[in-house]
Amino acid sequence: MPVEQWYKLGCYYVMKTSIIILLVLLASALIFMAFQWYSSQSTDKTEQYHYTVVKKFKHFEIRQYEPALFSTITMAEQPYRTAASNGFRVLAGYIFGGNQNGEKIAMTSPVSMQMSDSMRMSFMVPRGYSKDDLPKPNDDRIQFEEQPARIVAAIQFGGWADDEKITHYKDKLLQYMQEEGLTAIGPYNFLGYNPPYEVINRRNEIIIEVDYPKGAS
Repeated sequence: MPVEQWYKLGCYYVMKTSIIILLVLLASALIFMAFQWYSSQSTDKTEQYHYTVVKKFKHFEIRQYEPALFSTITMAEQPYRTAASNGFRVLAGYIFGGNQNGEKIAMTSPVSMQMSDSMRMSFMVPRGYSKDDLPKPNDDRIQFEEQPARIVAAIQFGGWADDEKITHYKDKLLQYMQEEGLTAIGPYNFLGYNPPYEVINRRNEIIIEVDYPKGAS
């Protein structure tokens, strides 16, 4: 076969391969975007810890949370991602059937982590349950806590959380609170709203209970 024909044949196969690769990449991107959209819709429909915005400042806001019941596990102080993985595994095991009745309990949002000398992860119990209704956990480290109504300062950030980001936004929130004359009356909590496989529009928050007069605006 003449050299020119070999050259044309080679160009044809290169072009054909490039088109196939491009189509595969395009299909993969479309599948990824569809999955992210579906996951986002599922997250939006998940029952959330309900609050009312009392006042908005430039960088943060004041919220009033309703009373709620939480399943909780307390852990020794450790890096955020280690604590998040360990705590989530235990609490998720409980709601996915790791209890005396083998009962599955709906997931709620956000996952809360109290960050102090010890670390405490909490899942809100869906509305309609009381302590007496809940099946006994197979893991006796899980406790149930009733959280009364409270007023908090809250700041939001995106992306994946880590120790550095959590500390940064906690410090920023304390700074903004001080500038507005607000006093913290409890430890800070990290709130994570998204499962780890969600990439787009991730929502993270730091909240701190504050001494804020009822009825103030």
